[in-house]
Order: sequence, then C-alpha cells, then structure tokens
Amino acid sequence: MSRGGGGAAAGAKGGKKKGATFVIDCGKPVEDKIMEIASLEKFLQERIKVGGKAGALGDSVTVSRDKSKITVTSDSTFSKRYLKYLTKKYLKKHNVRDWLRVIASNKERNVYELRYFNIAEGEGEEED
Repeated sequence: MSRGGGGAAAGAKGGKKKGATFVIDCGKPVEDKIMEIASLEKFLQERIKVGGKAGALGDSVTVSRDKSKITVTSDSTFSKRYLKYLTKKYLKKHNVRDWLRVIASNKERNVYELRYFNIAEGEGEEED
C-alpha cells in the first residue's frame, strides 16, 4: 500500500514542473556574423512539434528573440534535449556545425550557449 501513496506524491511533483523556459544565447556567432538570429528563430517556429505537428505552436509554445538571445517558453512539458537537437540541426543545415557547439551554460541547465570549438590549443603547441 505504501507504494501507491508514494506514486501519488511523485505524480504531484511532476504536475508542478509543467511549463518551461529555455534561452539560447547566440552572442558570439551573431557578433561575428556567422549566423543570423532571425533565421534560427524562424527555423524553431517551423520545426518545433506540438501534438505531433510541426509548426503548429498555438498558444502553448512561444519563440521570441532579443538581440542575440532566443527564448522558448512552453506552457506544457517541453524537453530541453529536443531544443538542443533542433539547434544542432539548424547548425548542420547552415554548415556551421563544424565550428560551433551547443552547451548548457548555467547550473539549472535552461540556458544554452553557442560556443566555438577550441581549435587553437593544438596549433599553439606546434608553434613553440
């Protein structure tokens, strides 16, 4: 009987977690003019699936941008892994996946940042 009671408490915790806000910080690539933030925003609006349909965001998911950051806000459950997957897909489509990576930049893991790969480390050793 104690298992059933614990399951109800776990279900209540899951109910509180609904709704999520994620931020993608594209500061460095936008500053270097490698990518346009408007195209990433459009890509996410077209590709995010809600109820199994891509592009049908409705009122449950909103995608907005502010200078060099894109904010994805969801009223229902939304996977952070799915957002990272879509961002990587965008980078691959625009042929910048070889130079940029998507990493979680804060403790709560709700802010993603596009950073360059550290290629200069290997080259610095050869010059010495």
